[in-house]
Amino acid sequence: MDLKLLDILACPICKGPLQLSEDKTELISKGAGVAYPIRDGIPVMLESEARTLTTEERLDK
Repeated sequence: MDLKLLDILACPICKGPLQLSEDKTELISKGAGVAYPIRDGIPVMLESEARTLTTEERLDK
């Protein structure tokens, strides 16, 4: 995924910033408590496709 794109993307739920996961397979929204998958280099920014973060992931800074 292009890191320049990450600078302009926002979470569709909370409109907050997104972080790229360590393994670069998800975009994480701490504000909404969800992670959006990245498939074939394209972020899938649909609420129905997002996975809920675990408590541990939410607290990790």
